[in-house]
Amino acid sequence: MARHHNITGELTQELLAPGDNVTMKSISLANISSSNSVAIDLFIQKDLTGKFYFFKGLSIPTNTSYIYEASFNNKTNEFGLYVKCTGTSPTVDVIIS
Repeated sequence: MARHHNITGELTQELLAPGDNVTMKSISLANISSSNSVAIDLFIQKDLTGKFYFFKGLSIPTNTSYIYEASFNNKTNEFGLYVKCTGTSPTVDVIIS
């Protein structure tokens, strides 16, 4: 089952919490802003282990989507999946499948 997130503003948002037991095969990131590009950091993080990036500072132009195919499972006591958006009024739709 796909998970959906609407992200507005410069923030770091948890997409999958540790223990959600979701297997991600791909993630779609769509910049739905009509006037500003957005920079995206996608990473996994675990307490006492640290942060590990799938990508950092990926620039997505206006009205453009980026699909990243990667296998990731966040079992109990493992990593959570996070996204950080930066730019002028970033607005991003995220679909995890």
